Amino acid sequence: MKTIRRLIYAEVLSSVAFVTLGFLALFFFFDFVDEIQSLGRYAATGYRLIHALTYVTLMIPSHLYELLPIAVLIGTIFVMARFAQNSEFTILRTSGLGPWRALKTLLMLGVAFVALTFAIGDYLSPAADRSAQLLKARYQGSITVGQTGAWLKEKQSYSQYAVNISALEADGSMTGVRIFEFDSQGFLISTMQAEKANYAQDESWVLSGVNRTEFPARGLDSARIDRTQIASFRWPNQISGEMVSAALLKPDRMRTIDLFQYIRHLDANSQSSQRYEIEFWRKVFYPLSCLVMVVLALPFAYLHFRSGSIATYVFGGVLAGISFFLLNNVFGYIGNMQNWQPWLAAALPGLIYSLLSLSAFGWLVLRR
Repeated sequence: MKTIRRLIYAEVLSSVAFVTLGFLALFFFFDFVDEIQSLGRYAATGYRLIHALTYVTLMIPSHLYELLPIAVLIGTIFVMARFAQNSEFTILRTSGLGPWRALKTLLMLGVAFVALTFAIGDYLSPAADRSAQLLKARYQGSITVGQTGAWLKEKQSYSQYAVNISALEADGSMTGVRIFEFDSQGFLISTMQAEKANYAQDESWVLSGVNRTEFPARGLDSARIDRTQIASFRWPNQISGEMVSAALLKPDRMRTIDLFQYIRHLDANSQSSQRYEIEFWRKVFYPLSCLVMVVLALPFAYLHFRSGSIATYVFGGVLAGISFFLLNNVFGYIGNMQNWQPWLAAALPGLIYSLLSLSAFGWLVLRR
């Protein structure tokens, strides 16, 4: 059985690698064509061809994370269909490779793909995507969202804060920071407007160019408002750089642990976390889709092919992979709009394809 496993693993790995390289080359070309337009638009700021190539290269891990389950499906279908067409799988079956043993063999390979997908999506892709966004911000302007920037809340022992951040600079600093302080009953105590803010080592922000306005407490002289200008001010808080990035960048580019911490921060400050909970569970379930893909590909080894018909089944695998990718995104939006349970909205596409793959396995493999 070791020889059979080595044969199947070598063929599947080489096919998946070939399909993955083909997809990545295609996306690299599309991204590069989009960036060519930016070369002339931002030439005055020093944006050159080397920067465009670097940006497009840094986007590869994100594409790899999204495409890996689809590449696993297409590559495994191609190998299984070719084994069936050449009668190689018939020989493997007579050598002792029964349906359950074949399923176990592919699932062991699927676990390796699950680990690879998780590592890319949780470590390589977030770091590369953040570097790409900061590189683009260096030459094409700050990173911002909407007309007013990002809003966050911070609840402390005796007061609570509403924080507005206009943009994130290429060096990771924040610009256009506004902080509104409220007491425990919701009355405004003070406001601070800072030109720039940086993260300190002791869970605080260092604000530069601060204009602070303090309002009197209830029962005191309401006409007395104190305004001061401070060159530098240290503001202790629990808002990390990952939380700011989550508010300004796409949450699906965050690490799983950072998403979890940001969800806890939103819950602690009585903010809606539905969108981020769905993204968190998608990060948990998406690598597991590699297991679904290898199970879905196994029945192709038990089909009877005519000459030239293998391309039709491979094309069917491409359509199945694309439909899974689309369904995964559609259920995320539907779950957010309909207020579904976040884990259900994230797991439903995988459950649907698991049922399809197990049904195909039961019909084509066990009953025939």
